Amino acid sequence: MSFTSAGQKWVNSFSEDDSFATCAISELGFFRVLLPSQYAACAIALGQRLLAALRASRRLRFEFLADDQDAAQLPQSVKWPKQVTDGHLFALARAHGMVLATLDQGTRGAFLIPR
Repeated sequence: MSFTSAGQKWVNSFSEDDSFATCAISELGFFRVLLPSQYAACAIALGQRLLAALRASRRLRFEFLADDQDAAQLPQSVKWPKQVTDGHLFALARAHGMVLATLDQGTRGAFLIPR
């Protein structure tokens, strides 16, 4: 199963009571991995359309989280530079009473999206 189908299956498992949230960092990361850099112009437009469709979905509640966490809020489990972004996103989700969902293994306390 490819990530696309696994990720779609995961999103489709949400109920009407679930909500889905993004923030600037997660949206920018989405744009960054959407298409290789040689397709950057169409990747931005495609990313914007996909995000707009997600926000307009009546199937799940969508939220945009304002990033109000500073570096002092990083979890103590963050020990290495490669952990900083996930640690920040974890702290942001926790501050808003949410759970971080990630593809990255090793983010303590986060939900690992099935592949």
